[in-house]
Amino acid sequence: MNGPTHGDAVDTILAQWRRERPDLDLAPMSMIGRLARCASLMRRELDTVFSAFGIGRGEFDVLATLRRAGAPYALTPTALFSSLMITSGTMTHRLQGLEARGWIERQPDPKDARSKLVTLTADGLALIDRAVEAHLENERRILAPLAAADVAALDARLAQLLAVLEPR
Repeated sequence: MNGPTHGDAVDTILAQWRRERPDLDLAPMSMIGRLARCASLMRRELDTVFSAFGIGRGEFDVLATLRRAGAPYALTPTALFSSLMITSGTMTHRLQGLEARGWIERQPDPKDARSKLVTLTADGLALIDRAVEAHLENERRILAPLAAADVAALDARLAQLLAVLEPR
């Protein structure tokens, strides 16, 4: 790549396209490129906190989903699967790993003999409570350089975009 033009990686890419294809309207590439770059960089920052607790983002998501469900912190695999929007194979792998470490248990569902409930153990509950506190503090740190009004405005605009992108 040629050196940066204004300051971020997307500016460099846009400058190269302007040079090569001045006929193109690059506004969509600018916005979507910055969103993608922010998402990638944020993932890296978030993963650092998760790894401090010995978990990955996917495991955090499972534990957090169970925690958010409220006492008794149990859901069917189907409810978990639907909430996390992952494949059943990925879900099975995550559950096996969490169960092996003693953070979840799979127990018979008293409402459906054919099904099981995935339940947080006491250790899993303690872990996710500590991890979510550290996660929120990390998110605050990431957003701290931005003014509160800017964060609120960006959140509102992203909510609008998400409404367009999410399936109905």
